[in-house]
Amino acid sequence: MDPNNNIVKKDLENRNDVARLVRTFYGRVRQDEMLGPIFNGIIKDWEEHLEKLTDFWHGNLFFFVKTKYTGDPKTAHQSMDETIGHSTTMDHFGRWINLWIATVDELYEGEKAALAKNQARKMATFLFLKIFENRKP
Repeated sequence: MDPNNNIVKKDLENRNDVARLVRTFYGRVRQDEMLGPIFNGIIKDWEEHLEKLTDFWHGNLFFFVKTKYTGDPKTAHQSMDETIGHSTTMDHFGRWINLWIATVDELYEGEKAALAKNQARKMATFLFLKIFENRKP
């Protein structure tokens, strides 16, 4: 707290901060009326998934850190879209990005926090386009 009793937020500084962001965010996603049924219906091992996502975001935010992430987000999201009958829409990605930005803003501020929001916007656009490219005419 600062002298005016305002909560002072720090920037994302390390993997522990990224893990807090990822776990808080996906806790909200799991409870979300629109996104929860999709994520909860597909992800079987949440602990493993959260660790993988923490590795992913840690690598994306701290470019020179050696990360353990080995996944393929494009293929994973295309597969998810197939699993739910090709019903993914811009509304899903809009809801996802709004929850992400709100979570970042609630927990952190600074250069890495801004980067987390910008990287998420770029990623959402990329994944949305790749989902539609994967659909058969």
